[in-house]
Amino acid sequence: MFPPILYYSTNLKAPRVTFREALLKGLAPDRGLYMPELIPPLSMPEIDAFSALSYDEIALRVMQKFLSTELPGDIFATLVKDAYNFDVPLEKVVDRKYIMRLDQGPTASFKDFAARMMGRLINYYLGIENRQLIILTATSGDTGSAIANAFFGLNNIKVVVLFPETEVTLRQRKQMTTLGKNILIVAIDGKFDDCQALVKQAFSDHELEFLNLSSANSINIGRLIPQIVYYFYAFAKLRNGNSGDDITFSVPSGNFGDMMGGVLAMKMGLPVRKFIIATNANDEFPVLLKTQKYDKIEPSRNCISSAMNVGHPSNLARLIALYGGVMDEKGNISKQPDYTLMNKDIHGVSISDNLTRDTIRYVYDKYKVILEPHGAVGWAGLNDYLNTYPAEDNPDALFVSLETAHPAKFPVEINNILGIDPELPESLKGIEHKHEYIIKVNNNYPAFKEFLKYSF
Repeated sequence: MFPPILYYSTNLKAPRVTFREALLKGLAPDRGLYMPELIPPLSMPEIDAFSALSYDEIALRVMQKFLSTELPGDIFATLVKDAYNFDVPLEKVVDRKYIMRLDQGPTASFKDFAARMMGRLINYYLGIENRQLIILTATSGDTGSAIANAFFGLNNIKVVVLFPETEVTLRQRKQMTTLGKNILIVAIDGKFDDCQALVKQAFSDHELEFLNLSSANSINIGRLIPQIVYYFYAFAKLRNGNSGDDITFSVPSGNFGDMMGGVLAMKMGLPVRKFIIATNANDEFPVLLKTQKYDKIEPSRNCISSAMNVGHPSNLARLIALYGGVMDEKGNISKQPDYTLMNKDIHGVSISDNLTRDTIRYVYDKYKVILEPHGAVGWAGLNDYLNTYPAEDNPDALFVSLETAHPAKFPVEINNILGIDPELPESLKGIEHKHEYIIKVNNNYPAFKEFLKYSF
């Protein structure tokens, strides 16, 4: 048996920990994000074998590379099979260009892939240790509902979700505010970045250590490892059998957790030709790629792809680390990454709301495919890449753009653009009529701290 992989902080000022410790801590004590010391490789014969496997079987084989020493194999296999009991459609648009629909889980969002696995792992470890935990997380749209649903009803876990009061859709909000029980939903009069800053400050506040806080945002490494899987799945199911085949992904990106899952898959051995990282008007990352200068966007810009309204992506520190640099939690880069290699691997692009709407309209009119705003940002990013590098637009080349949420979560926008109402998935039916449980807290840390101290 191989020794366990240890996890270091991107701020490089905290002790290395096991996966179990990193999962339950969430954020490192020096405010950095945990990263694996070693990225375990998958050989091409192993990847080739994935083509004959189901999603949960691929998930088990990929995640075991990180977690084989962390819990018994039979228990891990049971948890994985239970977490992934829904479809992952790969919808052909044209040639070998596909939409990977990550919207078929219980909250109709790609966040289900990470939240369900993470919830089962945390619950397993807490059962062994016979202790309780408070999950503290911020959401720009879909994370909150996915986390709330994944942890709903668990006796040893309480969940506190902060969200920007005016920047999520009604259905996104009601998926988390109608649960109650061990789920506390907190509305903040501000931006997602404000919510995220409050969460991070609480984690580093020694006076709150008695609460035993942990995070379920993509700042938690337990969120990232499950997100590696669907990149391998897409390649396994769409490859043409040619040993020289590779794949290009377009990833609509906000806090960059989804993107990090893909880059980690590439570092494990997945033959990725290019990552297209498509943001909305919050273009701090595309600007960084072009100028090698990082400027946060404060406050973040409000766009119709609301889950991507992030002016300072937390996971950017992890990407910088993978390419040899050091970025702290405030966005200060003390050691520059290898921008040449980063630009070789990644094409960054910012997509406006107007282009997002035009893309939704064009793709539906031409292909009868319904995209929601985030998926449309991804598809527009793919088009930008192919327009920039027309030689890459080969009908035999494999492209996958990620659709991260169900179109029915954005009924007003879709109806305004297309004049249709997307069919509701089961998880959204009747949700408008359910009672909500919302707590409003002032957008400042002293008020939030008082709320936490006197709520538990």
